[in-house]
Amino acid sequence: MIFRQLFDSVSSTYSYVLASRRGGEALIIDPVLEKVDRYLKLMEELDLKLVKAVDTHLHADHITGLGALRDRTRCVTVMGEESNVDVVSMRIADGDKLTVEGLSLDVLYTPGHTDDSYSFHFGDRVFTGDTLLIRGTGRTDFQNGDSRAQYESLQRLLRLPEETMVFPAHDYKGDTVSTIGEERRFNPRLKVRDADEYAALMASLNLPNPKMMDVAVPANIHQGLHQQDVARKGWAFSAAEAKGLLGRPDVALIDLRERSERERTGAIPGSLHAPYAELMDNIGDGGLIHELAQSGKTIVFYCAFGERSAMAVQAAQDQGLACARHIEGGMSAWTKAGGATR
Repeated sequence: MIFRQLFDSVSSTYSYVLASRRGGEALIIDPVLEKVDRYLKLMEELDLKLVKAVDTHLHADHITGLGALRDRTRCVTVMGEESNVDVVSMRIADGDKLTVEGLSLDVLYTPGHTDDSYSFHFGDRVFTGDTLLIRGTGRTDFQNGDSRAQYESLQRLLRLPEETMVFPAHDYKGDTVSTIGEERRFNPRLKVRDADEYAALMASLNLPNPKMMDVAVPANIHQGLHQQDVARKGWAFSAAEAKGLLGRPDVALIDLRERSERERTGAIPGSLHAPYAELMDNIGDGGLIHELAQSGKTIVFYCAFGERSAMAVQAAQDQGLACARHIEGGMSAWTKAGGATR
Protein backbone atom coordinates (compact mmCIF):
# COMPACT_ATOMS: atom_id res chain seq x y z
CA MET A 1 0.00 0.00 0.00
CA ILE A 2 1.09 3.59 -0.65
CA PHE A 3 0.51 5.99 2.25
CA ARG A 4 1.72 9.57 2.55
CA GLN A 5 1.13 12.14 5.29
CA LEU A 6 1.53 15.71 4.02
CA PHE A 7 1.61 18.88 6.14
CA ASP A 8 0.52 22.48 5.63
CA SER A 9 2.44 24.58 8.14
CA VAL A 10 0.19 27.65 7.81
CA SER A 11 -2.97 25.89 9.05
CA SER A 12 -1.19 22.95 10.74
CA THR A 13 -3.27 20.61 8.56
CA TYR A 14 -2.40 17.03 7.71
CA SER A 15 -3.53 15.62 4.38
CA TYR A 16 -3.32 11.92 3.57
CA VAL A 17 -2.79 10.13 0.26
CA LEU A 18 -3.71 6.44 0.01
CA ALA A 19 -3.42 3.98 -2.85
CA SER A 20 -3.12 0.22 -3.10
CA ARG A 21 -0.20 0.24 -5.57
CA ARG A 22 1.98 2.32 -7.86
CA GLY A 23 0.13 3.04 -11.07
CA GLY A 24 -3.25 2.64 -9.36
CA GLU A 25 -6.09 4.80 -8.12
CA ALA A 26 -5.58 7.13 -5.16
CA LEU A 27 -7.65 9.16 -2.75
CA ILE A 28 -6.68 12.15 -0.66
CA ILE A 29 -8.17 13.15 2.70
CA ASP A 30 -8.40 16.82 3.78
CA PRO A 31 -6.44 18.53 0.97
CA VAL A 32 -5.42 22.19 1.36
CA LEU A 33 -5.80 24.59 -1.58
CA GLU A 34 -2.27 26.00 -1.39
CA LYS A 35 -0.76 22.50 -1.55
CA VAL A 36 -2.61 21.27 -4.65
CA ASP A 37 0.47 21.55 -6.87
CA ARG A 38 2.42 19.41 -4.39
CA TYR A 39 -0.29 16.75 -4.33
CA LEU A 40 -0.39 16.55 -8.11
CA LYS A 41 3.40 16.38 -8.30
CA LEU A 42 3.30 13.46 -5.86
CA MET A 43 0.67 11.73 -7.99
CA GLU A 44 2.96 12.10 -10.99
CA GLU A 45 6.01 10.84 -9.08
CA LEU A 46 4.18 7.76 -7.79
CA ASP A 47 2.30 7.17 -11.06
CA LEU A 48 -1.07 7.49 -9.33
CA LYS A 49 -4.46 8.56 -10.64
CA LEU A 50 -6.37 10.71 -8.17
CA VAL A 51 -9.99 9.56 -8.27
CA LYS A 52 -11.42 10.82 -4.96
CA ALA A 53 -10.77 13.88 -2.79
CA VAL A 54 -12.40 13.78 0.64
CA ASP A 55 -12.95 16.30 3.43
CA THR A 56 -13.67 15.01 6.93
CA HIS A 57 -15.84 18.09 7.61
CA LEU A 58 -16.40 21.72 6.60
CA HIS A 59 -13.09 23.33 7.55
CA ALA A 60 -12.86 26.76 9.15
CA ASP A 61 -9.08 27.21 9.25
CA HIS A 62 -8.11 26.73 5.60
CA ILE A 63 -9.65 26.66 2.13
CA THR A 64 -10.14 23.14 0.93
CA GLY A 65 -8.35 21.78 -2.12
CA LEU A 66 -11.43 19.84 -3.25
CA GLY A 67 -12.53 22.31 -5.91
CA ALA A 68 -9.07 22.80 -7.41
CA LEU A 69 -8.40 19.05 -7.50
CA ARG A 70 -11.78 18.48 -9.15
CA ASP A 71 -11.01 21.07 -11.81
CA ARG A 72 -7.53 19.77 -12.55
CA THR A 73 -8.08 16.00 -12.35
CA ARG A 74 -11.87 15.46 -12.73
CA CYS A 75 -11.75 13.51 -9.47
CA VAL A 76 -14.88 12.81 -7.43
CA THR A 77 -15.27 15.13 -4.43
CA VAL A 78 -16.64 13.46 -1.30
CA MET A 79 -18.13 14.64 2.00
CA GLY A 80 -20.77 13.49 4.46
CA GLU A 81 -24.45 13.85 3.66
CA GLU A 82 -24.82 16.51 6.39
CA SER A 83 -22.37 18.94 4.72
CA ASN A 84 -24.07 22.00 3.23
CA VAL A 85 -21.51 22.52 0.46
CA ASP A 86 -21.94 22.64 -3.31
CA VAL A 87 -18.53 21.27 -4.34
CA VAL A 88 -19.46 17.72 -3.33
CA SER A 89 -20.27 15.23 -6.07
CA MET A 90 -20.64 12.17 -3.82
CA ARG A 91 -22.21 12.05 -0.37
CA ILE A 92 -21.43 9.39 2.19
CA ALA A 93 -23.17 8.27 5.38
CA ASP A 94 -22.35 6.26 8.47
CA GLY A 95 -21.73 2.62 7.60
CA ASP A 96 -20.80 3.27 3.97
CA LYS A 97 -17.54 2.24 2.37
CA LEU A 98 -15.20 4.80 0.82
CA THR A 99 -13.49 2.89 -1.96
CA VAL A 100 -10.85 3.19 -4.66
CA GLU A 101 -9.12 0.37 -6.48
CA GLY A 102 -7.80 -2.09 -3.89
CA LEU A 103 -8.81 -0.04 -0.82
CA SER A 104 -12.01 0.21 1.23
CA LEU A 105 -12.36 2.56 4.22
CA ASP A 106 -15.18 2.26 6.76
CA VAL A 107 -17.16 5.50 7.05
CA LEU A 108 -17.89 6.60 10.64
CA TYR A 109 -20.15 9.57 11.41
CA THR A 110 -18.46 11.30 14.35
CA PRO A 111 -20.26 14.62 14.94
CA GLY A 112 -19.44 17.09 17.67
CA HIS A 113 -16.65 19.30 16.37
CA THR A 114 -19.11 20.15 13.61
CA ASP A 115 -22.40 18.49 12.70
CA ASP A 116 -20.87 17.08 9.50
CA SER A 117 -17.71 15.50 10.98
CA TYR A 118 -16.65 12.06 9.75
CA SER A 119 -13.81 9.65 10.48
CA PHE A 120 -12.47 6.89 8.23
CA HIS A 121 -11.24 3.55 9.56
CA PHE A 122 -8.90 1.48 7.44
CA GLY A 123 -7.24 -1.64 8.85
CA ASP A 124 -4.67 -0.58 11.42
CA ARG A 125 -5.40 3.16 11.24
CA VAL A 126 -8.18 5.70 11.62
CA PHE A 127 -8.37 9.18 10.12
CA THR A 128 -10.18 11.22 12.75
CA GLY A 129 -10.45 14.70 11.24
CA ASP A 130 -10.87 17.20 14.08
CA THR A 131 -12.82 14.81 16.30
CA LEU A 132 -9.88 13.12 18.04
CA LEU A 133 -6.54 14.94 17.99
CA ILE A 134 -3.22 13.84 19.47
CA ARG A 135 -3.60 14.58 23.19
CA GLY A 136 -6.60 16.73 22.42
CA THR A 137 -10.01 16.95 20.76
CA GLY A 138 -11.60 19.36 18.32
CA ARG A 139 -13.38 22.43 19.64
CA THR A 140 -17.18 22.31 19.72
CA ASP A 141 -18.21 25.97 19.95
CA PHE A 142 -19.13 26.79 16.31
CA GLN A 143 -20.56 25.27 13.10
CA ASN A 144 -23.29 23.44 15.04
CA GLY A 145 -20.72 21.83 17.30
CA ASP A 146 -22.04 19.80 20.22
CA SER A 147 -19.85 18.67 23.11
CA ARG A 148 -22.14 15.83 24.14
CA ALA A 149 -22.34 14.55 20.59
CA GLN A 150 -18.56 14.70 20.40
CA TYR A 151 -18.23 12.77 23.66
CA GLU A 152 -20.30 9.95 22.15
CA SER A 153 -18.22 10.08 18.95
CA LEU A 154 -15.04 9.83 20.98
CA GLN A 155 -16.38 6.81 22.86
CA ARG A 156 -17.05 5.16 19.52
CA LEU A 157 -13.50 5.80 18.33
CA LEU A 158 -12.05 4.57 21.63
CA ARG A 159 -13.73 1.22 21.08
CA LEU A 160 -11.37 0.56 18.18
CA PRO A 161 -8.43 -1.76 18.96
CA GLU A 162 -5.81 -0.08 21.16
CA GLU A 163 -3.06 -0.51 18.55
CA THR A 164 -5.10 1.38 15.92
CA MET A 165 -3.01 4.33 14.70
CA VAL A 166 -4.67 7.75 14.97
CA PHE A 167 -4.07 10.19 12.12
CA PRO A 168 -5.81 13.54 12.79
CA ALA A 169 -6.48 16.46 10.46
CA HIS A 170 -4.37 18.82 12.58
CA ASP A 171 -1.56 18.96 15.06
CA TYR A 172 -0.07 22.12 16.55
CA LYS A 173 2.83 20.56 18.50
CA GLY A 174 4.66 18.59 15.82
CA ASP A 175 3.22 15.16 16.59
CA THR A 176 2.38 13.06 13.53
CA VAL A 177 0.63 9.93 14.80
CA SER A 178 -0.73 8.37 17.95
CA THR A 179 -2.73 5.25 18.82
CA ILE A 180 -6.12 4.67 20.36
CA GLY A 181 -4.41 3.13 23.40
CA GLU A 182 -2.16 6.15 23.88
CA GLU A 183 -5.05 8.57 23.64
CA ARG A 184 -7.11 6.53 26.06
CA ARG A 185 -4.27 6.69 28.62
CA PHE A 186 -2.73 10.11 28.06
CA ASN A 187 -5.25 12.47 26.40
CA PRO A 188 -6.29 14.99 29.10
CA ARG A 189 -9.61 15.72 27.34
CA LEU A 190 -10.61 12.08 27.83
CA LYS A 191 -10.07 12.08 31.60
CA VAL A 192 -13.74 12.78 32.27
CA ARG A 193 -16.44 10.63 33.84
CA ASP A 194 -19.32 11.36 31.48
CA ALA A 195 -20.76 13.59 28.74
CA ASP A 196 -21.76 16.31 31.21
CA GLU A 197 -18.23 16.64 32.57
CA TYR A 198 -16.85 16.69 29.02
CA ALA A 199 -19.32 19.43 28.02
CA ALA A 200 -18.30 21.51 31.04
CA LEU A 201 -14.64 21.08 30.14
CA MET A 202 -15.21 22.18 26.55
CA ALA A 203 -17.34 25.16 27.62
CA SER A 204 -14.48 26.45 29.77
CA LEU A 205 -11.93 26.70 26.94
CA ASN A 206 -12.96 30.16 25.62
CA LEU A 207 -10.97 29.78 22.42
CA PRO A 208 -10.68 32.58 19.80
CA ASN A 209 -12.17 31.89 16.39
CA PRO A 210 -9.78 30.51 13.75
CA LYS A 211 -8.02 33.34 11.90
CA MET A 212 -9.28 32.11 8.53
CA MET A 213 -12.84 31.35 9.63
CA ASP A 214 -14.60 34.30 7.96
CA VAL A 215 -12.84 33.53 4.66
CA ALA A 216 -12.57 29.74 4.75
CA VAL A 217 -16.12 28.76 5.64
CA PRO A 218 -17.89 30.74 2.86
CA ALA A 219 -15.20 29.71 0.35
CA ASN A 220 -15.53 26.06 1.31
CA ILE A 221 -19.33 26.14 1.02
CA HIS A 222 -19.34 27.63 -2.49
CA GLN A 223 -16.96 25.97 -4.93
CA GLY A 224 -19.39 24.13 -7.21
CA LEU A 225 -19.17 26.14 -10.43
CA HIS A 226 -19.22 23.41 -13.08
CA GLN A 227 -23.00 23.11 -13.37
CA GLN A 228 -23.41 26.82 -13.97
CA ASP A 229 -20.77 26.74 -16.71
CA VAL A 230 -22.37 23.73 -18.40
CA ALA A 231 -25.84 25.28 -18.24
CA ARG A 232 -24.57 28.51 -19.83
CA LYS A 233 -23.28 26.45 -22.75
CA GLY A 234 -26.73 24.90 -23.27
CA TRP A 235 -25.63 21.42 -22.25
CA ALA A 236 -28.06 20.90 -19.36
CA PHE A 237 -31.63 19.69 -18.86
CA SER A 238 -33.57 20.60 -15.75
CA ALA A 239 -35.06 17.64 -13.88
CA ALA A 240 -38.51 18.65 -15.14
CA GLU A 241 -37.28 18.71 -18.74
CA ALA A 242 -35.50 15.40 -18.28
CA LYS A 243 -38.74 13.70 -17.24
CA GLY A 244 -39.92 14.21 -20.82
CA LEU A 245 -36.94 12.23 -22.13
CA LEU A 246 -38.00 8.91 -20.59
CA GLY A 247 -38.67 6.23 -23.16
CA ARG A 248 -37.38 8.23 -26.12
CA PRO A 249 -35.43 5.95 -28.50
CA ASP A 250 -33.06 8.76 -29.46
CA VAL A 251 -31.90 9.36 -25.86
CA ALA A 252 -29.45 7.33 -23.77
CA LEU A 253 -29.57 8.07 -20.03
CA ILE A 254 -26.23 7.30 -18.38
CA ASP A 255 -25.97 6.84 -14.59
CA LEU A 256 -22.46 7.77 -13.45
CA ARG A 257 -22.89 6.88 -9.78
CA GLU A 258 -21.30 4.00 -7.93
CA ARG A 259 -23.25 0.81 -7.34
CA SER A 260 -23.76 1.56 -3.64
CA GLU A 261 -25.40 4.90 -4.50
CA ARG A 262 -27.79 3.23 -6.93
CA GLU A 263 -28.73 0.64 -4.34
CA ARG A 264 -29.44 3.33 -1.75
CA THR A 265 -31.57 5.75 -3.80
CA GLY A 266 -32.61 3.86 -6.94
CA ALA A 267 -32.03 4.81 -10.57
CA ILE A 268 -33.93 6.49 -13.40
CA PRO A 269 -35.88 3.83 -15.35
CA GLY A 270 -34.17 2.78 -18.55
CA SER A 271 -30.81 4.29 -17.67
CA LEU A 272 -27.51 2.52 -18.28
CA HIS A 273 -24.94 2.18 -15.51
CA ALA A 274 -21.52 3.46 -16.57
CA PRO A 275 -19.60 4.55 -13.42
CA TYR A 276 -17.76 7.84 -13.53
CA ALA A 277 -14.45 6.08 -12.85
CA GLU A 278 -14.75 4.42 -16.28
CA LEU A 279 -15.79 7.60 -18.12
CA MET A 280 -12.69 8.15 -20.23
CA ASP A 281 -12.74 4.59 -21.53
CA ASN A 282 -16.45 4.84 -22.29
CA ILE A 283 -16.27 8.12 -24.23
CA GLY A 284 -13.16 7.11 -26.18
CA ASP A 285 -13.18 5.38 -29.57
CA GLY A 286 -14.93 2.04 -29.25
CA GLY A 287 -16.32 2.84 -25.81
CA LEU A 288 -19.98 2.28 -24.90
CA ILE A 289 -20.94 5.94 -24.73
CA HIS A 290 -18.95 6.82 -27.84
CA GLU A 291 -20.81 4.12 -29.78
CA LEU A 292 -24.19 5.31 -28.51
CA ALA A 293 -23.37 8.85 -29.61
CA GLN A 294 -22.21 7.62 -33.02
CA SER A 295 -25.56 5.86 -33.46
CA GLY A 296 -27.33 9.22 -33.22
CA LYS A 297 -28.46 9.16 -29.61
CA THR A 298 -28.38 12.18 -27.32
CA ILE A 299 -26.27 11.24 -24.31
CA VAL A 300 -27.75 12.45 -21.00
CA PHE A 301 -25.52 11.91 -17.98
CA TYR A 302 -26.71 12.04 -14.39
CA CYS A 303 -25.19 11.45 -10.95
CA ALA A 304 -26.19 12.26 -7.35
CA PHE A 305 -26.07 16.07 -7.41
CA GLY A 306 -24.90 17.03 -10.90
CA GLU A 307 -21.19 17.65 -10.28
CA ARG A 308 -19.85 14.42 -11.79
CA SER A 309 -22.28 14.62 -14.70
CA ALA A 310 -21.26 18.23 -15.43
CA MET A 311 -17.63 17.15 -15.59
CA ALA A 312 -18.65 14.19 -17.78
CA VAL A 313 -20.42 16.50 -20.23
CA GLN A 314 -17.33 18.68 -20.56
CA ALA A 315 -15.11 15.63 -21.02
CA ALA A 316 -17.44 14.18 -23.67
CA GLN A 317 -17.63 17.49 -25.52
CA ASP A 318 -13.83 17.67 -25.45
CA GLN A 319 -13.85 14.23 -27.12
CA GLY A 320 -16.08 15.58 -29.87
CA LEU A 321 -19.38 14.15 -28.58
CA ALA A 322 -21.49 17.25 -29.25
CA CYS A 323 -24.67 15.40 -28.25
CA ALA A 324 -23.63 15.13 -24.56
CA ARG A 325 -25.92 16.71 -21.96
CA HIS A 326 -26.66 16.19 -18.27
CA ILE A 327 -29.45 16.51 -15.71
CA GLU A 328 -28.78 19.58 -13.60
CA GLY A 329 -28.86 18.73 -9.90
CA GLY A 330 -28.73 14.98 -10.55
CA MET A 331 -30.83 12.42 -8.70
CA SER A 332 -31.46 14.90 -5.91
CA ALA A 333 -33.24 17.28 -8.31
CA TRP A 334 -34.89 14.36 -10.14
CA THR A 335 -36.46 13.07 -6.91
CA LYS A 336 -37.62 16.54 -5.85
CA ALA A 337 -39.27 16.95 -9.26
CA GLY A 338 -41.24 13.73 -8.73
CA GLY A 339 -39.23 11.71 -11.24
CA ALA A 340 -39.78 7.95 -11.28
CA THR A 341 -37.13 5.57 -9.93
CA ARG A 342 -36.58 1.86 -10.10
